[in-house]
Amino acid sequence: MTVSNIIEVEEPHLGDCNMKKEATEFLGFVPQKDIVYNELLPYKDKLDDESNEFLAQIKGNLGRAVQLREIWPGVLFWTRKLSTYMRLYGRKFSKEDHVHFVKLLYELVTIPKLEISMMQSFARLLITLLKKKELLSREDLELPWRPLYELQDRILYSKTEHLGLNWFPRYIMCCCIQYWSLSSFSCICSSVEAVLKTLIKNCRPYFPESATQEMLEEWRPLMCPFDVTMQKAMGYFELFLPTTLPPELHDKGFKLWFDELISLWVSVQNLPSWEVNLVGLFARLANDNIGYIDWDPYIPKIFTRILRSLNLPVGSSEMLVSRYLTNAYDISHVVIWISALLGGPSKQTQTQLSGLFNSIASFFHPSNHGRWLMKLMKLVQRLPVSVVKRLHRERYRMPTWLTPVPQSHLLSEQDITDFVESMKQPVLLAMFSKTGSLDAAQALQNLALLRPELVIPPVLEKTYPAMETLTEPHQLTATLSCMIGVARSLVAGGQRFPEGPTHMLPLLMRALPGVDPNDFSKCMITFQFLATFVTLVPLVDCSAAIQTRNDLTQVEKELCSASAEFEDFVLQFIDRCFALIDTSTLEQTREEMETEKMTHLESLVELGLSSTFSTILTQCSMEIFQVALGKVFNFATTNIFETHVAGRMVANMCRAATKCHPAEALKLFLPQCCNAILQISAYEEVLNEEELDKELMWNLQLLSEVTRVDGDQLLLYRSQLVQILQLTLHLKCKQGYNLACKLLYHILRSMSLIYPREYCSMPGGVQQHTDTYLPIKDWGRPGDLLNLGIQWHVPSTEEREFVFYLLDLLLKPELQRLQKHTRGEQDISRDDVLQSLSIVHNCLLGASSFLPPLNGEPVINSMIQLCEKNVYTGVDYDLSGENYREEICKVIRPLLHHTLEHSEDDTKSLFSIIKIINDLLHFKGSHKHEFDSRWKSFSLIKKSMENKLHGSKQHIRALLIDRVMLQHELRNLTMEGCCYRSVHQDLINDLLRLSTSRYSQVRSKAQNMLFTALGTYSLCCRDIIPAVLEYLDPDRTDVTQQQFKGALYCLLGNHSGICLANLQYWDCIALTWPAIVRSGMNPSMSLEKSSVVRLFDDLADRIHRQYETIGIDFSIPESCVEVALKMMKSSNPEPTPCAASEQEELEGRKRQEQKNKDSVLYDGNLYVYSLCLVRLHSKCLNGKVMEIHWSCACLFGRPWKFEQIAIGFLSLMLRDDHPLPSSAVLFFVESLNHDSLLVRNICVIFLPVLHVGRGKALSSLLVGDRPDNQWLQYDSNRLPRSQQDWNECCFIEKTHWGYSTWPRKLMLYAPLEEQPKQGKTREEMNESEQIIYDHFSDQQFIDQFIQYLSLEDRKGKDKFSPRRFCLFKGLFRNFDDAFLPLLKPHMERLVADSHESTQRCVAEIISGLIRGSKHWSYSKVEKLWALLCPLLRKALSNITIETYADWGTCIATACESRDPRKLHWLFEMLMESPVTGEGGSFVDACRLYVLQGGLAQQEWRVPELLHRLLQYLEPKLTQVYKNVRERIGSVLTYIFMIDVNLPHTQPTTSPRIAEFTERVLARLKPLTEGEEEIQNHVVEENTEGDQDERTQAIKLLKTVLKWLMTSAGRSFSSVVPEQLRLLPLLFKIAPVENDDSYDEMKRDAKTCLSLMSQGLLYSEQIPQVLSALEQISRSSSWHARYTVLTYLQIMVFYNLFTFLSDAKAVSDVRALVLRLLEDEQLEVREMAATTISGFLQCNFLSIDEPMQAHFEALSKTRLPKRKRRELGSVVDTIPSADLVRRHAGVLGLSACILSSPYDVPAWMPQILMDLSAHLNDTQPIEMTVKKTLSDFRRTHHDNWQEHKQKFTDDQLLVLTDLLVSPCYYA
Repeated sequence: MTVSNIIEVEEPHLGDCNMKKEATEFLGFVPQKDIVYNELLPYKDKLDDESNEFLAQIKGNLGRAVQLREIWPGVLFWTRKLSTYMRLYGRKFSKEDHVHFVKLLYELVTIPKLEISMMQSFARLLITLLKKKELLSREDLELPWRPLYELQDRILYSKTEHLGLNWFPRYIMCCCIQYWSLSSFSCICSSVEAVLKTLIKNCRPYFPESATQEMLEEWRPLMCPFDVTMQKAMGYFELFLPTTLPPELHDKGFKLWFDELISLWVSVQNLPSWEVNLVGLFARLANDNIGYIDWDPYIPKIFTRILRSLNLPVGSSEMLVSRYLTNAYDISHVVIWISALLGGPSKQTQTQLSGLFNSIASFFHPSNHGRWLMKLMKLVQRLPVSVVKRLHRERYRMPTWLTPVPQSHLLSEQDITDFVESMKQPVLLAMFSKTGSLDAAQALQNLALLRPELVIPPVLEKTYPAMETLTEPHQLTATLSCMIGVARSLVAGGQRFPEGPTHMLPLLMRALPGVDPNDFSKCMITFQFLATFVTLVPLVDCSAAIQTRNDLTQVEKELCSASAEFEDFVLQFIDRCFALIDTSTLEQTREEMETEKMTHLESLVELGLSSTFSTILTQCSMEIFQVALGKVFNFATTNIFETHVAGRMVANMCRAATKCHPAEALKLFLPQCCNAILQISAYEEVLNEEELDKELMWNLQLLSEVTRVDGDQLLLYRSQLVQILQLTLHLKCKQGYNLACKLLYHILRSMSLIYPREYCSMPGGVQQHTDTYLPIKDWGRPGDLLNLGIQWHVPSTEEREFVFYLLDLLLKPELQRLQKHTRGEQDISRDDVLQSLSIVHNCLLGASSFLPPLNGEPVINSMIQLCEKNVYTGVDYDLSGENYREEICKVIRPLLHHTLEHSEDDTKSLFSIIKIINDLLHFKGSHKHEFDSRWKSFSLIKKSMENKLHGSKQHIRALLIDRVMLQHELRNLTMEGCCYRSVHQDLINDLLRLSTSRYSQVRSKAQNMLFTALGTYSLCCRDIIPAVLEYLDPDRTDVTQQQFKGALYCLLGNHSGICLANLQYWDCIALTWPAIVRSGMNPSMSLEKSSVVRLFDDLADRIHRQYETIGIDFSIPESCVEVALKMMKSSNPEPTPCAASEQEELEGRKRQEQKNKDSVLYDGNLYVYSLCLVRLHSKCLNGKVMEIHWSCACLFGRPWKFEQIAIGFLSLMLRDDHPLPSSAVLFFVESLNHDSLLVRNICVIFLPVLHVGRGKALSSLLVGDRPDNQWLQYDSNRLPRSQQDWNECCFIEKTHWGYSTWPRKLMLYAPLEEQPKQGKTREEMNESEQIIYDHFSDQQFIDQFIQYLSLEDRKGKDKFSPRRFCLFKGLFRNFDDAFLPLLKPHMERLVADSHESTQRCVAEIISGLIRGSKHWSYSKVEKLWALLCPLLRKALSNITIETYADWGTCIATACESRDPRKLHWLFEMLMESPVTGEGGSFVDACRLYVLQGGLAQQEWRVPELLHRLLQYLEPKLTQVYKNVRERIGSVLTYIFMIDVNLPHTQPTTSPRIAEFTERVLARLKPLTEGEEEIQNHVVEENTEGDQDERTQAIKLLKTVLKWLMTSAGRSFSSVVPEQLRLLPLLFKIAPVENDDSYDEMKRDAKTCLSLMSQGLLYSEQIPQVLSALEQISRSSSWHARYTVLTYLQIMVFYNLFTFLSDAKAVSDVRALVLRLLEDEQLEVREMAATTISGFLQCNFLSIDEPMQAHFEALSKTRLPKRKRRELGSVVDTIPSADLVRRHAGVLGLSACILSSPYDVPAWMPQILMDLSAHLNDTQPIEMTVKKTLSDFRRTHHDNWQEHKQKFTDDQLLVLTDLLVSPCYYA
């Protein structure tokens, strides 16, 4: 969570109204919602003045900036300031100001030509302002919806983006970086789309009441289900439709569309992509209007669809329709919808939800795994969160203007219990899931808030055994992480779960063995577990209270006596830690030669150890603390540790002890360490040793850690500390003086910073029990924000003096020493320089909060004040003494220059100097990255322990203190010196010099610091660019290769920050881009080095990825200025400065107009400049220019590199709001015939752009009540076949108009005479058009161009190119048929050549030609088709396997968005006998494919053609060739696509499935009449002559199968009645298993059945399907009966809740399966048993008394005595009916057992006993029993100890006999 989100933490409701009143009186207004943590800072009384002054500044300057039309830098700067203000103070402004800010930003966001990154910047701020919607009601604010729609449409459906005329980076660096990087805090990368969606979502509640109706009128006409516009319409509905209108306005809100959209949703069966949008909309609607909509009729449907969209594998076949995977529902919508439907009078939702979880419970078991698991885990994790949110809203949230939930629909206590019960089982199973236990832990955390008594006991039952087990550590980690989730609910106990706290001590004691050095993950989770629980509980021994008090409850007595064990717990924990440390010493864990640093794992263990230990000691009573302290002190002082691993851990433990009670601990540690150090270093030679004595090192390390305590405590030991520092800071040994520097740093920091002294869970620390106070009552108590009682350490005067005394004593001499060294007066060794730098750096870090920032002249230019507000952070700088920050700066800069000149290889000193420069610039007490990681860990802990139910900051005290401290640090980091002064300029230039150093490590460290600085200081980027570009200058000969690379890296920037090469200003780009291209001539540039090549590639790539079209129009509309003026007039606080005078306003307008002119100029100049460069390059590189360049050209390994980069840059300059200069047009046209393929491709992309668009005159046709839209449809009797018809015909190009409703205003093209002139002569063209005209009229140019286009690019990978198509479309659109005579011979030649690349080329030309002829006159069009039809015929007869896809694309592209009547020549030509057999089956299939491509684009407008095609194809359905059959199947799908069963839809005039099915069935009669199975015996060859009817029918059936298969995935609704009539046929073919001979028909039938069984059924279709299945199940073929069962399994599961809502259907299915259980065929019986087992498992059927009795009765069927076999017969042949029945009974019992694989229900033991009686029956019964028992053993083995409890001893004996295999030797 970055800092910008800090403000979003929910504020508590201040219970104390007096505080509010005081604040209001002082501020002069009622603040909307300020950040309450500011009230707890030690300097809170200064904040109101500060915030008022800041707010006045923002209002004044932001208003002025808008008034003066200065969008950059003024408006941007002050909107960023507003967001900073909100981060620091929350929404601390009056409601009036709040509304003004919202309106102003809304106006800014919707400025039409605003750059995207600015739009995003304003949008983010507006989102923050609107986020808390309870603060502004609909009365306070109304926002129009249309500007947002236009913005969304312009960006997401940009007409010019795909042409490269508008560049929207998909991910934009937050523009604060690129404009004013004030908050280098939050470079949030997020796509434009996400920001826009969030913005609309937050504006939605404020749309006017008329909005719904207007939106419906706008988007209903797009609702054509066959068209992409349907997706667009649904997307807009989901995003925009307001759902929070108050009940009295519902008639103007959702009631206008609900019935229409819900009936659409109900009737769509095959999950089109837009169904997901509908679900999102319904979920939001349900959530915003709980109790106002009756969802009951839809609930079974909702749950059936939710279950389907989980994509769970069911039944024996696991074939899924692919769209179910891609278009599945979003779980976040599903959980909102479910949680909104809960409760209410009918309780139906809860019943279905329980059913849902029961049916999928077994999928949660850890042994099951698949891609569906993530979805299930998400569902389990998010649903409780959603319900908790709802409950919070109903019971705990302050009432707001939003509609409350009516009394009748509030969740009752019973509802909550039922909900928790239904979720308990899946969550407990999910604890051990393979995806980890985190989701389950979060679910349990929220369920425990609702019903701790239901959730926590079962988790405890799993936790205790897991703590005992040694063999399954994963069980321990999973249960502990779940326990951490429920910790607060457990410890707090409360009325519902009073015995909760009694588990606390047993859990703590049993967790201790987890501190195990051998198992890292176990160790870490144990630390987390202990820390979490101990934070909630003060560790005080209260056992004596049992004697002294008599008012204790039983549970309290238990707790008091248990608390005696706390001391024992702490001591055992310390022993465990010591053991851990002993095994972690360097000697034990490393070989001799390995590194001495800590490994990552060790550092994590160290962190876990120290934080847990610190938590435990913080919570201890003084008595326990004393004992623990003594123990730690003895351990630390009686051993000597190495300082890398074990030493660090011990020192950390000592630090934790000292921090808790500094006075007591320092008394022990400080004198001990000081004496030891003084004793050892009494000898002179020790100080000069390279390797120090281990004891000395250890004591130094210990001392440096224990001094990290409250500064006032250290003052008592000041003389000892100074003595030690003077002694050790100049040790010869590097490790030694580093520890001394650390000691110095910690002493300075402890004295100079503001921080809380303690983090105990009770204010005032842990108290002993008294008669009135009992500590156990504070277990799990949250902190009280109003009485937090934070004890702050604020530096006293004494501490400040001591700090400056230390600086004078230790820092000054070092600075003087370095100064002398720089001047050459004193020679110091490198090691000594490094030592001095180390002391200087640590002094700077330690005392920085006392040192004022650097001073100097500001560097800036704007009409608006761009001043910085200094935030008070509790320190008043003492400006009388010397400013050491300035002093260090004055010494370090000359030292740096001296080092670079005399000893550039002293990299260690350079590293140190780089760090010092960075800290001089930025450091004021805390580092940004440390703050970020603390914020992150704060958020994580908050999340793991928060109470979302009661809300309002029910956090534990330590967490609240941490948050206040973070607020202080945030203030410390905010706007750290962003005013760019001359001194910063110098330091940044130094960093740049280091960034181009000879040594790569120095370069990379300096570059990182440089990027941080660039992100902090406004405007320094512009300042530094020229300096960077100097290194790239080709005229300089003194640049080394390292400097060159360094400069390129500086331009590239780091991955999250600025990219200097891509600053979004014209003046910057005009400098950098040409310089990058020219750097190719630089003598130190070598493309032989791969690193340089990669750098240039990265640079070009980054520019292309991040570039966005830069604005050339910076005007601010008047409406925006009006809002700003209103804001300037508001009072409280009065805006400063006041509004601008007329004179100033005039000046502002002039500046803005000048800026617009400049940017256009830049735009033009940049083209011209880039072009010159490209030209210069190509010439220089070909070595045709002067000799000087020749030498350059020879240096190039890849001469085209820079030309390509330059052309790439040029391509970014194209835009849609400004024409290209003619020189650029000339360049692009000439480059079409360039030698380089890459250049040609780029120019092909950009030439369509150069065509100057033709103006289209449009007239509007008002359509009132809907006339029939038949005039739009293709009718061969009314086709325009003459000039007059053509002119009179009213063409509508877009396919969706007219299908649904007509738009209010439909735009049409004007008649020909009103259109702009067609076919201009050359004289009438402008200069750019002439250039294109001249080139394309030049025979040689065209020849060359076509030759290049018909070359192969990448063999086998080339495809039809949309870019080239656009090129030709543009040429023919703008120049009519001017170039056709030149192209005609080429087209004829290309069509005749069957090569892949030539065919592709001519396909691209033809599709461009057809689409480009949109506005031609009739005579020209007629001539065109006279030319094209023969060409296309020829092409289709030459079609090959490589080119058929290209021709399909060609025709589909040509027909897209075109009125079919315009293309009637094409359609008539394509319809000429597509399946002739000439040229073989392949050509037939291809022709159909091409025809299908054309017709599919026309959707519903060509019913006549579809009828003709169907009529033509029907006799040909008996095709023998597989490829033709498949294609016909696909074509049929498209023919019937229009026959949909959607609400309010007229029956279609296109072909209908029902009629077609009738005709097909008549021809399939020979197959339906007989009983025998259908075998495929047709060989693939079209034999002439009569074949018998059966053979013909089999051929037909094959084609019908192909049609059924393709339509399953594509059509909107399944045509169930028609499918049912074909169903019996499929069952006849379907094999049970694929037999050896590959049989296509059997495989297809199997696929069809699988796809059909997954179909969604309406409740009225269920009886039809069941009766069909019932009929088939009586078939004589056992294959058919078997397949009925597999079909049933899938069908029932995929329509589970629809079935369950129909009791008759359930009993029919049950009867059917039970009947098949007694089938004479063994395989069928077994499948019936499997089916029953599945139905029981998903709770479709239940094991009730009658069913059990039925199975038992069957299993007891007596078998006839075996007659003595006659000698001749081998075996009984036919099983008797009795055996079948007995077997059926056993199978039934076995199905019951297998339906509970993971638990033992009450009925199971008895059934197992019943089964065991059959173990010695005849086969196949014996086999069944054995298999069942072995399965039972396998699935129950894991938890057998638990399952054993369910059996009696006798039953266990029998079972053990059964399950243990008999011994081999027995």
